Amino acid sequence: MTRVESVPAGSMTAVPRGRWLAVAAVALGTFIVVTVENLPMGLLTAISGGLGVSNAKVGLLVTVSGLVAAVTAPLLPVAIRRADRRVVLLSLILLTVAANAVFAVSSSYPVIVVARLLIGVSIGGFWALAAGLGVRLVPPAAIPRATAVIFFGAMAANVVGVPLGTWLGELTSWRATFALVAALALLLTIVLGILLPAMPPDEPVLLRTLAAQLRTPEVRAGVVVTFLLVSGHYAAFTFISPILQDISGVTSAFLGPLLLAYGVCGLVGNFAGGAWAARNVRAAVVAISLALAASLALFPVVGRTVVGGSILLLIWGFAFGGLPVSVQTWIIKAAPQGIEAATGLNTFMFNLAIASGALFASAVAGAMSVTGVVLLAAGLVALTPVAVATARKQ
Repeated sequence: MTRVESVPAGSMTAVPRGRWLAVAAVALGTFIVVTVENLPMGLLTAISGGLGVSNAKVGLLVTVSGLVAAVTAPLLPVAIRRADRRVVLLSLILLTVAANAVFAVSSSYPVIVVARLLIGVSIGGFWALAAGLGVRLVPPAAIPRATAVIFFGAMAANVVGVPLGTWLGELTSWRATFALVAALALLLTIVLGILLPAMPPDEPVLLRTLAAQLRTPEVRAGVVVTFLLVSGHYAAFTFISPILQDISGVTSAFLGPLLLAYGVCGLVGNFAGGAWAARNVRAAVVAISLALAASLALFPVVGRTVVGGSILLLIWGFAFGGLPVSVQTWIIKAAPQGIEAATGLNTFMFNLAIASGALFASAVAGAMSVTGVVLLAAGLVALTPVAVATARKQ
């Protein structure tokens, strides 16, 4: 099959349609891996009943894949060294196909744990490469837009992928749902094989390369920003249902539509954040942190009614929607010659922050209340401008 070469770094020409199709295919890849990562949450009781294990053991499947993804993200670029990134991406998607197929047919919990370990490898590896792939596919002027499209796939997974997978699981079975995801991933492998150009590395990523990135003030600040924003968000979002019900008085019947509206605002925020970050990434990150911190901190005051809580939730969704694309744009600008290594570190911190945020929130909720959780989350996010100030102006 015919393939074009990567867009030269200095090219400012119009982006060929085939390149935008490749970007869209990568976005579908992020949609699939995020859906796969979180789908056991939506099908938790069905999976536990089918396997004859506790809900806690099924919840552990998400933890396992998340931790493996966090470790894989910075180490995979080191391991693959001079391998063509196109070949590695295709291999990672095929690993997703195989692991989900095993998940769909196995009745052995240990075997399914192994499958989730492999899924963690594919998730961490795919994100480590895909998050910075816009640089390979489009000229510099179009990189922020391409990055926003790639991250749109992840946002859409939370809004559409997991709810749709849960619904399909209820209509058919959880096994059929994971089999369908495996088939979709196999189709994606074919599409990516056709659309992606050859992508040899500029230079291999070494362990000392990772350490060198952390010595760069802008990269170090970006990684800290990611931890503060993501841990703060997930600390609160882990308890989103009790926050809305206990503080704002939202009924269970209204909870689903409200969370869907939150997700839609996130999709809009993804592109708005990407556009702003393209012009001034520091201002975008600070604005996101202030909007997110304010929407959380005001819940115990303004959010004590359904209307007030709903408005704050929509602001929260819009702000968080711009978060991933903005921090990735920061990383791209901070490490233009080491995007893979810096992206791997940032992906590691992103996954670690998700787990840490949930852990912090659980400790606070146990000792205090959900009001304490939102205040903790707001405090973490509010520290972001301090981290931004530590970096030299980009």
